[in-house]
Amino acid sequence: PATRRSHISSAGQNNPYEQPQLGDDIASTTDFSLFASNIRQMTGGDTKFFTSHKKGEIAEWRVEIGNPDKDKKKDAVKKVIAAMTVGKDVSMLFADVVNCMQTADVELKKLVYLYLINYAKNKPDLAILAVNTFVKDTQDANPLIRALAVRTMGCIRVDKITEYLCDPLQCALADEDPYVRKTAAICVAKLFDINPELVQDRGFLRQLHELLADSNPMVVANAVAALAEVQSTSFSTARNFTLESSTVHKLLAALNECTEWGQVFILDSISSHSPQNESQAERIIERATPRLQHANCAVVLSAIKLILSQLEGIQRSDVVSQVVRKLAPPLVTLLSAEPEIQFVALRNINLVIQRYPEILQEEIKVFFCKYNDPAYVKQEKLEAMVERNVSSLDIFTIIISLKYDKIRPQILDKCGDDPLPR
Repeated sequence: PATRRSHISSAGQNNPYEQPQLGDDIASTTDFSLFASNIRQMTGGDTKFFTSHKKGEIAEWRVEIGNPDKDKKKDAVKKVIAAMTVGKDVSMLFADVVNCMQTADVELKKLVYLYLINYAKNKPDLAILAVNTFVKDTQDANPLIRALAVRTMGCIRVDKITEYLCDPLQCALADEDPYVRKTAAICVAKLFDINPELVQDRGFLRQLHELLADSNPMVVANAVAALAEVQSTSFSTARNFTLESSTVHKLLAALNECTEWGQVFILDSISSHSPQNESQAERIIERATPRLQHANCAVVLSAIKLILSQLEGIQRSDVVSQVVRKLAPPLVTLLSAEPEIQFVALRNINLVIQRYPEILQEEIKVFFCKYNDPAYVKQEKLEAMVERNVSSLDIFTIIISLKYDKIRPQILDKCGDDPLPR
């Protein structure tokens, strides 16, 4: 079943250094998500920076940014970020903001990095001025600063800066702190999108594969996510992302300690693995079965996808029937969620029913259309009924439930003659 990546942040878990910051979620690969996640961090007291609309304020901000007082300088940069957030062009302050990079204040540094991500494309020549500070920050004693510098350099899509990213990135991939390593893993995928040849020549893909055996589950999850991103690139010449049996069991062991979106990436990657024998397939299914009870729908669908892929390697019908019965309750639970999730679940259910038509044989009522179901959900419920080859009595019951519905003609096309009086 198909699952969709999400950019919901899962930062801040299992790391003593971690704080909510720009672009820290496992699937975040766009500059906008980095930008938005950082703006949401502004506390109630910072909302005042969004209310200023005076004329000549750009000149005032330039003076305040150059103020030696750290608090006034930080407030000035916050005003600039607030103006940038609402769509005002503050690129003329680029040089002034870049000069604030060399500071020990982590909050100010994060604000400056956020500004650079947004405007570096427009002023690539001035962005080069920040390279020395970036490289210096990648060697900082604070792992939060090291990771922040590597992440920001990866988000600034300027070729001249990319050239300076390789050496710090290689060091970050082997950093002693897991927070830096997991950040560097995602940065490899971003660098591959900019310059795939450079990534292959410098051996970053090999280092990513080595991170699959890392002792930290978050590092493993990010390495899997990065390799999956590289594999999904159509023009990639290094798309082979195969897992050995020993690696598969390490990934399964990391599931319990990963964030929900890390679990999605791991489950999806293992689903493409062909088991060596029935015993291995059964072990994989056993480890993935608890994920069927997860609160996140994406995790549930990824677990179902993995289980179905491993069932192809099991020949014993009694084992297959036992596993298939376990899939029915989570599928039914998905149909009680929001309409959008119901639609995705129904599309996947239709695929599952084609392979295992008996899976929801006793759950006919979950496909009954409700009065407030959107038309697209009702249509998918109908498709599920057709795939299940339900009895004439069931078809009659379903048509009664849709007697006054606008999509009744479509139902009759599927079911045959109309059994109801006009």
